[in-house]
Amino acid sequence: MSRVLLISANTCVDPYPVFPLGMATVAAALTEAGHEVLQFDWLAAGEVAEALSKALAAFGPDVVAVSIRNLDRVDSLAESNEGWELRGARDVIALLRKQMDVPIVVGGPAVSIMPREVRAYVDADVAIVGEGERSIVEVVEAAAQSGSLPEIWPSESERLSGVGQRSPCLDPSLVSFYWNASGILGLQTKRGCSYHCCYCTYPGLEGPCFRPRPAEAVVADVERLKRDFQVDTVFFADSVFNDPAGHYLELAEALARRELGVKWAAYFSPKGMNREAVALCRRAGLYAVELGVDAASDATLHGMGKAFTWADAREATDMLSRSHVACAQFIIFGGPDETAETVEEGLNNIAALEYCVVFGFSGIRIYPATPLHRRALAEGVVQKDESLFEPVYYISPTVDKTWMDRRLTEAWARRPDRVFPPQRGYRVTAKLRSLGWKGLLWERLIARWPSETTSDGVGDARTVEHG
Repeated sequence: MSRVLLISANTCVDPYPVFPLGMATVAAALTEAGHEVLQFDWLAAGEVAEALSKALAAFGPDVVAVSIRNLDRVDSLAESNEGWELRGARDVIALLRKQMDVPIVVGGPAVSIMPREVRAYVDADVAIVGEGERSIVEVVEAAAQSGSLPEIWPSESERLSGVGQRSPCLDPSLVSFYWNASGILGLQTKRGCSYHCCYCTYPGLEGPCFRPRPAEAVVADVERLKRDFQVDTVFFADSVFNDPAGHYLELAEALARRELGVKWAAYFSPKGMNREAVALCRRAGLYAVELGVDAASDATLHGMGKAFTWADAREATDMLSRSHVACAQFIIFGGPDETAETVEEGLNNIAALEYCVVFGFSGIRIYPATPLHRRALAEGVVQKDESLFEPVYYISPTVDKTWMDRRLTEAWARRPDRVFPPQRGYRVTAKLRSLGWKGLLWERLIARWPSETTSDGVGDARTVEHG
């Protein structure tokens, strides 16, 4: 048996502090394998070096594994040194190096995207690629036997089945911290993604097929959060919740049967949505949807590799609003095939949306081995040997970015439910948190539904930006 210290290095709180689900899941795998595990959260500890030093001294780990969620904030309008998330992880590891001499392992989404670059930058001994449950156990056992470890621990050739995906090991102090700080906790119902969006890393990180967990296992996790921690709001953090095979409907039916009194939100695709499915999800507790639309015209949707049209996105949004489910769309301007004409078309399309918050972004972060990277190479946007470690953004050669950013800013300046640039959204959510609001927060920017005569809290924050 080894003593393993797990550290979540994520300190991003926009739009809200996110519970370290990956660390909790890895903790479950290590505990099941017979190891002693301590979960330490850098954000929950106030980013205080003394707190980490005390944990190290008291626990005396044989191995430390650091979970790194994000490379950066993914905002082309941010200052070059703003939102560089890896700096915090590097600082944590520097503190570890000063106090002890044990193997330091890094893993998580950011590591899996660019393992060699991240490992070198943060000065870790080993970088785990892909799902961590089996790999971390193998690394810990290899360290105990020989002490010699490769710099890159490769991903498993066979991914975990839905049954093999563990429930998280819930540390009461961390659940309490994130519930009090955010008012929402994350769970996964499946991994993988079968869609082919040009920019996306999900198929590489989690595989090109959906791998759903058994519905009853997810319901048990939700029930445990409610029973043991009084958590009554959950975000299902799948790449896409409404998978084409309909596993999400099995889960919704199971949740509806149990009547747990827990409301939930998730990422949905407009593709294949229908009234019956929305009604079922509503009965099961669905209260908000983040729609993965990403572009606002048919031309740019095609350029993004989307499998639906703007009419589909509009219909899905209307369907949700009629069901009183809060809806947000996230639109990236400047992607493949964007022109001045498609920008204007997109703004007109978005203007017609009702009871929907829209977040706008400028340009797309280019990640290695994605279709967008291949297109950027072909168009000369990036060079073959150019590093993508620090953010490089794709902007369509047929649109002027300066004009586009100015046009978006002007078009949405007077709309609290149209958010651009992203920094404006960060300011609004920070203000809402300071006023005691919790949850997704964006749903507070939606006007009340037409049939409402009393307030349920939705819409109460529409004037916060000017308050």
